[in-house]
Amino acid sequence: MLSRAFTKPKRSFKEYGENSRSGSISEYDDCIVGFIDDLPLIPCENNGPSLSLKEVLRTSVSVMGENARGLTEKVVLSNARLCTLKRFRKVIVRKSEFGRRVEKLAQVCNNCDYLVPITAYLYAKRIKLVVSDYHPMGSLADLLSGGRRGQTALNWNERVIIIESIARAISFIHGQSPETVKNMKMNVHGNIKSSNIMINIDLTARLSDYGFVQLADCVEDCDTKEKCATTHNIYCENLSQKSDVFNFGMVLLDMLAGVQDLSYMDCIVKLEESIKQGDIPFFEFHMKGKERKQALKVLEIALACTSSLPETRPSIHQILFDLTHLLKTSK
Repeated sequence: MLSRAFTKPKRSFKEYGENSRSGSISEYDDCIVGFIDDLPLIPCENNGPSLSLKEVLRTSVSVMGENARGLTEKVVLSNARLCTLKRFRKVIVRKSEFGRRVEKLAQVCNNCDYLVPITAYLYAKRIKLVVSDYHPMGSLADLLSGGRRGQTALNWNERVIIIESIARAISFIHGQSPETVKNMKMNVHGNIKSSNIMINIDLTARLSDYGFVQLADCVEDCDTKEKCATTHNIYCENLSQKSDVFNFGMVLLDMLAGVQDLSYMDCIVKLEESIKQGDIPFFEFHMKGKERKQALKVLEIALACTSSLPETRPSIHQILFDLTHLLKTSK
């Protein structure tokens, strides 16, 4: 139904680990694959596939995304299984702690239908990585961007399915108990954004990168600095539930109207009544009647989530209750 080309050709990527400082991605991989002993990846699943470092590096076919924290690649294994490989630039914990944290995060992810499962991981001297499930529909950012470029855009009902899935994922995370395990916050995602929302074939969504901000730090090179200079960072990076809610609100605004700039927020708040009356075009997709009422209610939720005062933002549990009630009563 929705065809997408989500991946980009491989290109250079510097500083994979603490000790790596130069060389392109292909040069680095040639060094790893050709001149050192193979290393087994540690599985996070019972009876999970046996993977090795050489296998995942050799079968990496394209770069899906890149930021200051790391590189995400599509991997096609020898058995035709598709995986996502996340390489970190600068890990902030030691080897034993890295493994403990990944395994704890994997336990949570693998027990929730709305989080991307973690398959395996590796902490080696010059490379630290995590392998997770691959989603052929790509990310929400891909779908929204494709629709704005003239490809098949998501309709309102499809957006509603995605919105509810995201809310359920965040609710599952925020409900984790105990809240903290050995200095790691289990009840906060930390990096909710449209590029970390992966879409299933049935258009339900799974949230990826749960807890990864507690594994690796950001490292800016020339490429990432240039990207930051030409794009707006609309997401809050504080490690708290209120920041998660704020970022969810920004995702909602992106899905409703393509809002990707914080400078528009005051304007939207001031014009909210005019938007509700239909005096000002706001939504980026056509709808009427029941669907418009739903979208306006979601706009109210988005504006509450993105309040400049964190203490006034609703909890994700209240948000999910409101969304569920809205969808149930609108049928």
